[in-house]
Amino acid sequence: MNQELFGNTEATYQPLAARMRPTKLVDVVGQNHLLADGMPLREAINSSSLHSMIFWGPPGVGKTTLARLIALQCDVHFESISAVLSGVKEIRAAIDSAKNQQQMNGRKTLLFVDEVHRFNKSQQDAFLPFVEDGTVIFIGATTENPSFELNNALLSRSRVYKLRSIDNEALVLLITRALENDEHGLGKMQLKADGKVLLQLAQSADGDGRRALNLLEIASDLTRNGVIDEQVLSEVLGSDFRRFDKGGDVFYEQISALHKAVRGSSPDAALYWLARMLDGGCDPLYIARRVVRMASEDIGNADPRALAICMNAWDVQQRLGSPEGELSIAQAVVYLAVAAKSNAVYAAFNMAMEVVKSSSSDEVPMHIRNAPTSMMKDMGYGEEYQYAHNFEDAFVAGENYLPESLSEMEFYHPVKRGMEIQIGEKLARYREMNASSSFQRYGTKAKDHD
Repeated sequence: MNQELFGNTEATYQPLAARMRPTKLVDVVGQNHLLADGMPLREAINSSSLHSMIFWGPPGVGKTTLARLIALQCDVHFESISAVLSGVKEIRAAIDSAKNQQQMNGRKTLLFVDEVHRFNKSQQDAFLPFVEDGTVIFIGATTENPSFELNNALLSRSRVYKLRSIDNEALVLLITRALENDEHGLGKMQLKADGKVLLQLAQSADGDGRRALNLLEIASDLTRNGVIDEQVLSEVLGSDFRRFDKGGDVFYEQISALHKAVRGSSPDAALYWLARMLDGGCDPLYIARRVVRMASEDIGNADPRALAICMNAWDVQQRLGSPEGELSIAQAVVYLAVAAKSNAVYAAFNMAMEVVKSSSSDEVPMHIRNAPTSMMKDMGYGEEYQYAHNFEDAFVAGENYLPESLSEMEFYHPVKRGMEIQIGEKLARYREMNASSSFQRYGTKAKDHD
């Protein structure tokens, strides 16, 4: 930072989270799976054998801090840019700085790119030559799944490290350090807070270390007698929401968890993930739409009532809003979880789509074409069509409604659960009648196999 432009940086106010940024690897909390002795990343840092990396994790878990500490411990020059604020000009400037360090001082440069997923394909490609020739050691940070958001070329040259949300125990340790630290923290204020309050602060931070320290700093400003108690916390947290990334991985992980809980017939887990999403601010109408899909994908004809119940819940949410609508969605979710399960329709539909995409576009067989004009009748449209209601059980044995090239194709195989038991028995009877009928639309099966 230019001190002439911004003044003395030592006198500039810094938030508590910035002041308490760890200066040693041992002070990093919540990432033991990466930094414990013997772990690959820790070994690479200890031996200064650095490689290009992607740090993937939610906000506030230490991605930037870890990159800075790696540069410090391995004694390499540190350059940092943010994809939110930077473009090609900033990328070039960082690369030029790295080249100067290499030429003038013989030092390697660690280039840290925050929010790297926000760079487009051409901007991400701009790093590749300098990663390959060793001009920079590249570390990108992202809150999004790198598999979807980063170019394959950049991803193939980097090792992905997944940083985890910081658990409550580690967050309490982080908060306690800040309360006790005289130089950078709040130690000189001699604030007091019991264990219950510290845990509440940690839980409200929801895995985000930066947020935990920000909340603590606000609480310290609001305390009147040097005690951070539940009354102070209620002022700090009164209108606060849990972290919920409505467009990122956390969002899709939670809707996936809800879906899998329903599929696994666990109403308790399904309700938990529903509550988590609603508590985090997810649009109930989005959940209602996804619940409708679950009814068709995982319950299907094993219990056809499931789809109607889900549609009704969606309608209640649209008509009445919260909280009535949310309760109706909860009812639908529980019904789906305890209902008989079948993915037979889902599997049959996918199979039919695959056959359609991979085969030729067969014409509609003449006997099932509509013939609204005399010309069409003269051309044979609808000829020899047999009206099912004129037959016993409204079924024409031996008839076929598929193109001849697909005449023996079977997509739908009901499972032996719920109503599909009866559906399966009925279809088995019809298929037996088809096989034994003297009439065969496309010839007998015996002839077809000759």
